[in-house]
Amino acid sequence: MADYSLTTMVVVPVSLTTPVVAGSTQDLTAGSVGFYGPDYVAATAANIAADAYFYVAQGRDNTYLQGTKRSDKIAKADVTEFYKVVGNPTPLNQVIEMSDWNVKPDDIVTVTLRGHSSFLSVTHFNGYTKSITVHAPCSAEGADPTVNTPVEAFVDLLIAEFNSQGTNSIIPNNIKITDFYVFSKSGSGENTKLVITGKPVTKYGQPCDIAANPHEYDRLWFNAFAYAGPETTADFIVEDRCEKVAVTAITVDSTYATGTSEEIAQLEKNYHSYQAGYLKHLYRTAGYNANFESHVTPGTTYTTYYIKFNSLDKTEQNWNANLAMDSSVVISIKTADSADFEAILVAALGAITVY
Repeated sequence: MADYSLTTMVVVPVSLTTPVVAGSTQDLTAGSVGFYGPDYVAATAANIAADAYFYVAQGRDNTYLQGTKRSDKIAKADVTEFYKVVGNPTPLNQVIEMSDWNVKPDDIVTVTLRGHSSFLSVTHFNGYTKSITVHAPCSAEGADPTVNTPVEAFVDLLIAEFNSQGTNSIIPNNIKITDFYVFSKSGSGENTKLVITGKPVTKYGQPCDIAANPHEYDRLWFNAFAYAGPETTADFIVEDRCEKVAVTAITVDSTYATGTSEEIAQLEKNYHSYQAGYLKHLYRTAGYNANFESHVTPGTTYTTYYIKFNSLDKTEQNWNANLAMDSSVVISIKTADSADFEAILVAALGAITVY
């Protein structure tokens, strides 16, 4: 969403499986959600397209000096973005395969991994960089020293060396490479590949402090480099074509978890000041947060709808010396119950882009 959009954030309670389709906005009970035309009568998928514009409205828990929470007027012609992000609480972990090993007997080979995540970028400049160096076995007496070392046996050596990188005896709580990666192999014989899989990122704890911002969009992504010789401070990222040791390929890219209850709860905090009529700040003492309302149920996966639109009042779009500001609506709904809500939105605004 745009940085300067006036945003209405609506989280549909899990107890509400369909939108309200009768009555007016004043009849909305706490948490209930509906779509309303200019006459303030609840709209349905069958009739909302006939309205010149519509609102998204939600009943409040605290109605003292506050009316129903309501978005700005949304007209189809003024909508600039309309999309949804389908919830997926299980992100993909990155996988790299290293194949076509070209290692001669008695060669020294180094494999370097450089990992990045929110945590690793804080603890390590330019990512967590770790290398292991393996000395290929000498060839048997009388054997041709120009013949490559058996690939599967060499990959086994690499895996053993990675897994042996244990806890530092001087700093026992120091992180180690196996905290972030799993090492395995695929194939056999000369077709053996070294497979490096990133582990899921650590889930951050949720503090009791409501004013804290604990949720982070985070993932682990990494690069792998294989080169001849011992570990060096030289730039191993620039590959030496004359000393090509293996072919590296990313077979699975890591992704972010989406629509988790932690993410949606964070959005409620981020947009709180837009929702409340007064007491817009979030205080660490919960008793002062009478206007903060959360309808998130922990452990629920949400699909989130984003609508960005310009003002129905075109005089607000006339040139002036001020920064133009549009509006947006963010609606998070339990994925399993989103169909009826989406049907009304699509009837009003047309096809939706899916991410």
